[in-house]
Amino acid sequence: MGVIAALTLAVAITVIVTLPDDLSIGRLSQKSNVYATANDGSPVLLASFYDQNRVEVASDAISPFVKDAATSAEDPGFYDHGGVDIWGSLTGLVSTVVTGSARGGSSITQQYVKNVLVQKCEVLSDADKRSECYDAATETSAGRKLTEMSLAIGLEKKSSKADILRQYLNITGFGGSIYGIESAANYYFNTTAAALTLPQAASLVAIVNNPVKFQLDKPDSETNGAANGYAANKDRRDYILGEMLTHRKISTADHDAAVAAPIEPAITEPSTGCQTADGSAYFCDLVVQTLRDDPAFGETAAIRAANFRLGGYNVYTTLDLDLQKEAEVTMAENVPKTFDDWDVGGVISSVGVGTGRVLAMAQNKDYSQSQADTGANFTGVNYNTDLGQGGSNGFQPGSTYKVFTLAEWLKAGHTLGDTVNSRDRSDWGVFQDSCNGPQAYGTSFSPGNDSSSDDDSYYSALESTVGSINTGYIGMAKELDLCNIRKTAEAFGIHRADGDALEQGASSVLGTNEIAPLTMAAAYAGIANKGVTCTPIVIDRILGPDGTEIPAPKSACTASVQPEIAAGMAYAMQRVLTDGTATASYWATSPRVPMIGKTGTTDGNLDTWMSGASTKVATVVGVVNVSGVGEDQRETYFDSGEAARARHRMWPDMMSVANAKFGGEDFALPPRSMTR
Repeated sequence: MGVIAALTLAVAITVIVTLPDDLSIGRLSQKSNVYATANDGSPVLLASFYDQNRVEVASDAISPFVKDAATSAEDPGFYDHGGVDIWGSLTGLVSTVVTGSARGGSSITQQYVKNVLVQKCEVLSDADKRSECYDAATETSAGRKLTEMSLAIGLEKKSSKADILRQYLNITGFGGSIYGIESAANYYFNTTAAALTLPQAASLVAIVNNPVKFQLDKPDSETNGAANGYAANKDRRDYILGEMLTHRKISTADHDAAVAAPIEPAITEPSTGCQTADGSAYFCDLVVQTLRDDPAFGETAAIRAANFRLGGYNVYTTLDLDLQKEAEVTMAENVPKTFDDWDVGGVISSVGVGTGRVLAMAQNKDYSQSQADTGANFTGVNYNTDLGQGGSNGFQPGSTYKVFTLAEWLKAGHTLGDTVNSRDRSDWGVFQDSCNGPQAYGTSFSPGNDSSSDDDSYYSALESTVGSINTGYIGMAKELDLCNIRKTAEAFGIHRADGDALEQGASSVLGTNEIAPLTMAAAYAGIANKGVTCTPIVIDRILGPDGTEIPAPKSACTASVQPEIAAGMAYAMQRVLTDGTATASYWATSPRVPMIGKTGTTDGNLDTWMSGASTKVATVVGVVNVSGVGEDQRETYFDSGEAARARHRMWPDMMSVANAKFGGEDFALPPRSMTR
């Protein structure tokens, strides 16, 4: 044995001299957290994401009991050697050569080096390369052991003992996906690394030696369960306490008290993934989609995915907890998660006027990305957002889309009082289209009105808006340019949820393009904002792993129409609430401030909408058929009442909270010539 040891030592010295003495620490995988902000400014955790549940902490945030337990049990000579316990390492090295299996003898610095080499593999985005790297970092060989020794010596030349111990306690595994002493303290004992008691500290350090054998979250284990007092962990814990006494880290009295203390885990499951955000899960999902798409989070999709997997980010969102709570409550009260043979969907989106900040988002389904959740109440699809944002193909907004034809009507120089031929007919003739040329539909296009009483031959633009008269709007479109109507809608940020170009045929005037509810909410906020539309944003602030602020995506605000045009639109849309199809929503709102709105109903009453805004908040609510086959909502009743009127129960609930919290101002009056 002496000859082998001597030969091995010579080899080790040669390798230590010739191998690089530097170890690039790299970035550790940590949790990323997504927060809302309470009214008092305090952060409220919505969800966390991690491959490894780790929270890095400073040395002074780790209990001295933990540091003393680790050094006493794992490396009593830690503060004296230069990175390697040479005789212990040689014993382990010889055992590896002779038996082919790795044995102990590694110093804390060497253990840290091994963990770093493994973590360097974790940052690789290619799964095959990551696996190859991991195999090389953990292989049972004398060469790998010698590399560890060399790097440990190099590390100690550059770092203090205190810093190496801190990093070791932050990087090491404590069973499952729990990494680092702070997360271990949170998970096993519902406390912090700084507040750990002596017996708790020793129990956690015991886990490091063999996480599978000693971890404390298997209470039914025969060898290490609650029934036998977590016997395996206790044996290792008490050994560590004995080593701490031997090395004079604790007194005899402290030792005896700690050995007598029972092991009492308080397992606290960390949140992971948007499903833990409960009713805010779909908003959370949009936050995640935004991070994965935003160049500020990484130049390429691969880099962004790797950054998200490595984590360490704190993301502060735009969510307003008061509005979000109301969205969840009113949705639960008014739209069931499932209903007979109808794939029913309910949506709510609220956006800040002039800011683009998404304040609330809810839908009637339980959020899940698991294939095991197959019930009709589950979906991972966000009905409020575009297909490319984790959403759906969108929904026909019905008559809520008419406001863009109204905008083009006023832009073209018409007034709200101008009338058009609104007679119901079988052939509307030719429509002008400067993009595609004149369009003639013949008898294939003959829209009717929602009410048989709408049979006058001529309606003004104001009357057609207040009463949501289809033939009135088709008559208006006859005097306009279909291409320009589409361009005006696009100026308000309107686009198809599936990414295709907006259709601009005559039927599109009545809302046949499939649009995401969030897109409509932002457009209505643009009308309320004097014609300036701001793109939706969900993130206010991002802090990186080192605490540095990372630029968050900004809302882009552009003039959709001139202020006087927006004022004319608002004038008509206020009348929709006070005198038209949305009076049920208006009179149920309290407190009331000046508000604009528009209702929408698709063919067969399959989808129903209420969209509107104050000068502070815009809200879109809808009850839709998700799969394209639904029920006539005017002949269908939920527990809360007629399905078609659920919109007039939810929208007032939302705007009552918004008005009470944010208030609202008068809308600007249009020029008198526009309302004559």
